[in-house]
Amino acid sequence: MAGDSYSNEKKKLRLNPNGDIITLENVSKAYSTNGAPALNGVDLRIKKGEFVFIIGDSGSGKSTMIKLLLKELTATDGKIMVMGQDLNKIRHRKIPKYRRNLGIVFQDFRLLKDRNVYENVAFAQRIIQVPNKDIKRNVPSILATVGLAGKYKARPRQLSGGEQQRVAIARALVNRPAILLADEPTGNLDPDTTWEIMKLLEQINENGTTILMVTHNREIVDTMKKRVVTMKKGVIVSDEERGGYVYED
Repeated sequence: MAGDSYSNEKKKLRLNPNGDIITLENVSKAYSTNGAPALNGVDLRIKKGEFVFIIGDSGSGKSTMIKLLLKELTATDGKIMVMGQDLNKIRHRKIPKYRRNLGIVFQDFRLLKDRNVYENVAFAQRIIQVPNKDIKRNVPSILATVGLAGKYKARPRQLSGGEQQRVAIARALVNRPAILLADEPTGNLDPDTTWEIMKLLEQINENGTTILMVTHNREIVDTMKKRVVTMKKGVIVSDEERGGYVYED
């Protein structure tokens, strides 16, 4: 299982007076002028260090919210503040720098199949021009954290699904982001591996990283008793501090 080498040694983050690291104020997103908005007047505040599940059926707006936070999309209306930055005002050339403080993990891993574990994780550092001497220190450290220190030479095809997701998590965390966005990270995993990944994410959260996780897994949500935000048809219908899985498919 994971070691304890990872800690979120962050630069100072600009938070609002309430300690919020993410704020959505009356946020709407419409993909067309005549269709129903994917998000419709959403208000959400997330404090630094929280672990929040985002749940809801297909079409509820979960993926749109993640894309807005990644600045892959721009809100039609409303205001989004992340780490003190107004995403409506951020310049296009500043988006890569903004994303350095975000980690993202997907259901389908998205690893580079022609590169080994070490290079998959190092890639995240090379694209922001981290010096090689730092990469040589940072990559083994984060691989130890996710329990893959001995697999650094392996290619993705040589790994189990759980191991591939650990590589994806290591890649997301190697730049020590303030926020980790996890979009169905256990969707392709068996139950035992799912819980290994969730224990790892919980440890990462305990070390200071704010986590937003989209999931359809009822057992995870009901067992972990974290904050649960439930969405339906583009709006938030419940927000429970220690909630459970409250909607029906």
